[in-house]
Amino acid sequence: MSLLKKVIRFSFLFALVAFFATSTQAQDDKSKRKSPPMETTGMVGDVSVAINYSAPSVNGRKIFGGLEPYDEVWRTGANEATTFEVSKNVMIEGQELPAGKYGLFTIPGEDKWTIIFNSDWDQWGDYNYDAGKDVLRVEVMPKKLDEPVEQMKIALSEKDGTSMVAIKWSETKAAFSIAPVASN
Repeated sequence: MSLLKKVIRFSFLFALVAFFATSTQAQDDKSKRKSPPMETTGMVGDVSVAINYSAPSVNGRKIFGGLEPYDEVWRTGANEATTFEVSKNVMIEGQELPAGKYGLFTIPGEDKWTIIFNSDWDQWGDYNYDAGKDVLRVEVMPKKLDEPVEQMKIALSEKDGTSMVAIKWSETKAAFSIAPVASN
């Protein structure tokens, strides 16, 4: 094989490797996704709370009862399953949730939402969701927002001594209470 052919072959292989290495890096940059990663952190009493999710946007679509059908399990965001982590046991809507990291799934409905804390948090979406791994389920009533929220947001707030986690997207808000477990 002539020297010129070897140089051309080597150059082609080098360019091919460089192309694939660059595309792989771009795919790993989560901040460039259409639904970027977000994190909500805070303290509820002496309990540290961290919620990690990917925030989709409305983009002119009908969200609940449309893109996200009513009465079906939803990953509560986009991309990987949303995670909910607490450093100590907490009360969620009056029911105890042990310290740990969970997949936060929901079942949106017109009149009620089911909030689900599932032990399998390391998964893509809700494709492998297994109800047998649910640690806690609570029901809350959704509310219509006065102003629509374009990009989904999960917020931790406190009002009148009660801490709440609120999921807001499009014209809907679903919130649940969170409190430290009272010590005996």
